[in-house]
Amino acid sequence: MTKMVATALLGLALIVGNAAPASAAPCKDAKGKFVKCAPKPPVKKPVCKDAKGRFIKCK
Repeated sequence: MTKMVATALLGLALIVGNAAPASAAPCKDAKGKFVKCAPKPPVKKPVCKDAKGRFIKCK
């Protein structure tokens, strides 16, 4: 019984793990030709300040 459950979970994990890269769409231009994808912009950290302009701990 536990062997069947473990096998089913392993199979599900393999299917889910392999589906993610296949769903990623490559970059194309207006004519449908493949082009190099633009780099992702860096994520900025939020700067938290109070009403007087002093730095405070972000919530």
